[in-house]
Amino acid sequence: MPKKISTSLLILFLGLQAGVNHQIAKAQTPTLVAPTTNLKTICPAQLETAVDAIINRSEFSRARWGVLVQNLGSTETLYSRDAQKYFIPASNTKLLTTAAALTQLGANYRIRTSVYRDRDGLRVVGRGDPSLTDAQLTTLAKQVKQKGINEIKRLIFDDSYFQGDIVNPSWQWEDLQSGDGTPINSLIVNQNSFSFIVSPQTSGKPLKLIWLNSNQEKQWQIINQSVTVEKNQPSFIEVTRDLQESTLRIQGQLPEGAQSQFVNLPVFMPAKYFSQRFRSALTAEKITVRQTSILDSNSKNETEELAVVQSPPLSELVMTANQNSNNFYTEALLRALAIKKPLTKNLSTADAGIEVLKTTLNQLGVEPTSYILADGSGLSRKNLITPQALVQTLQGMANSPQAEVFRASLPVAGVSGTLKNRLIDTPAAGIVQAKTGTLGGVVTLSGYVSAPNYNPVVFSMMVNQTEQPARVVRQAMDEILVMLAQLQRC
Repeated sequence: MPKKISTSLLILFLGLQAGVNHQIAKAQTPTLVAPTTNLKTICPAQLETAVDAIINRSEFSRARWGVLVQNLGSTETLYSRDAQKYFIPASNTKLLTTAAALTQLGANYRIRTSVYRDRDGLRVVGRGDPSLTDAQLTTLAKQVKQKGINEIKRLIFDDSYFQGDIVNPSWQWEDLQSGDGTPINSLIVNQNSFSFIVSPQTSGKPLKLIWLNSNQEKQWQIINQSVTVEKNQPSFIEVTRDLQESTLRIQGQLPEGAQSQFVNLPVFMPAKYFSQRFRSALTAEKITVRQTSILDSNSKNETEELAVVQSPPLSELVMTANQNSNNFYTEALLRALAIKKPLTKNLSTADAGIEVLKTTLNQLGVEPTSYILADGSGLSRKNLITPQALVQTLQGMANSPQAEVFRASLPVAGVSGTLKNRLIDTPAAGIVQAKTGTLGGVVTLSGYVSAPNYNPVVFSMMVNQTEQPARVVRQAMDEILVMLAQLQRC
């Protein structure tokens, strides 16, 4: 299946301009007020009444809650509400994908990017390493130089390892304009994105653009309509990208002395971007390239491997995916699963990965009808997962040879990842390990609680169709987690 952007998305890409709003720094979960509870300890028999009191609050009257709490290692249920009904899971989907990747590929699995000697030159073969950066391309270029190669007549970039759409057709348009919906292909570098920094100057002057990659600056026509305003004025930045031409329009304002804004945008043609970055690395090594081409159909011309770099072990890739809720890494891991299933002509690599994922979840004891998947990261609103499916996944992984690696990849309350700023100075700090998830109207959280005076428990909390700000829902979830942390045998 040729690699492409689906027809509907391609029309949008060619016909629209994309507005992107970015915050001053890389987004982090805001610090929440520590949840309060009148209970210092709670018996399992009291849990249902206490949790219901939170869920039944007036602010959640229009929201759907799905909750399941079980003792770890057993099917004994401590609390259940609509646990077998479907919910949009957001990034809780990553629990399924990373569990399957660890189970099928193992914690030490690495993804190779290779340079082969081809008939008329060299061929670069990408296999979807999400961690590959310019530094690794420099390493490849140095290895080529060490082989005594100073000139390459023809340099082929083989982008055929992944088949199918590079953008999931069910992702929303606004996600494609931020780092959330970055295209996924075989030849990946710098997470298929480019970045620059917008900084204030003195009042009245346009904002200053600082490019992290000077070569990227040369590829864009910049229309800077932004301005530096006086102190104490509001901050806002809008980046409009014309996808028919290489034009970036910068609008908005920052006050004097304000913190700079980091802008990260996905590249439109990732294989071409990779080829440009590698050619720059070769040029730095004084290697001349006469001709380049990009191959996006299946190629089996495996000849002499001249150079190779490998990703960190899968354990580290999974850590990045779950700790930072990294969509890009997770989608790459979904496609890595396809190595376990022979591809057919009409099956995309992502769909093959989902088939392997389903088989793996069945082996872990997850009910096959308890989830429906459209992607691996949770960005698609076509994903439907029950709290039961998430709890069964967590239960299954707890009994897996990969249990320690999997659990270590989850954020820890008050300590790390997307839970770093939650549950600080509460009984749940340091003993809750869980995966967060957020979309508009969707807040989810699933993981483990190691209560000091009770058995470890596994839980899933999913809220859909809420009009409340995500912080309000998270506050309520955190109150429930404090209760779970204070469970004791009674």
